[in-house]
Amino acid sequence: MLVKWIRCTVVDRRGFERGQRKWAGLLGEPGFRGQGGGWSRGRPDVAHIFSFWESRAFYDSFMARSHDRLAATQSGTFKDAQVRLFDHRFDVKTGFEPRFTDADLLRVALCRVHEERSEHFVLMQEKVWNPAMAGSPGMIRGLFGEAPGHEFLVLSMWRAAAEHGKYRTERVERLALRAQTEADVAALAGDIVEMESAWTV
Repeated sequence: MLVKWIRCTVVDRRGFERGQRKWAGLLGEPGFRGQGGGWSRGRPDVAHIFSFWESRAFYDSFMARSHDRLAATQSGTFKDAQVRLFDHRFDVKTGFEPRFTDADLLRVALCRVHEERSEHFVLMQEKVWNPAMAGSPGMIRGLFGEAPGHEFLVLSMWRAAAEHGKYRTERVERLALRAQTEADVAALAGDIVEMESAWTV
């Protein structure tokens, strides 16, 4: 499965939201699995969108055919769009599906990892971080993805902000020490996204 992450700064909120609803046109696309997103909790003008495709080939075909027509409705409503593609490596918890209707909150982390530490980082994700997140009340599902250049995506869906907050304060420092995260990670960026149900396709 291919995961696409778009992050952009919105300059016309109403126009952007109107355009976002037009992406319902994705539903008939071959290989399309789902799309959802929302607003950054820390920066109210930043939007995050995540879309899921069965394979790179299906995605490339969509980009060549229908993308520009769907995207035209949002032209001029945002700037600084950053688009990244990731290959799904494994699930956090089990049975990841690109469904958004039961989540209030998305947590996204982008990790750029030192080349010689990549293998260790992936192993720690499987052995330390995944079980901890999977065992947290309120964490519904998640995935771990990889992009060229030793970049990794950790995406988790949460039922409510309070439950995610509990996981953060209680466990993260302890887990980071155990996983030797500081030694693995060259750069880390993340955000907490409040879901917009109208954007779900």
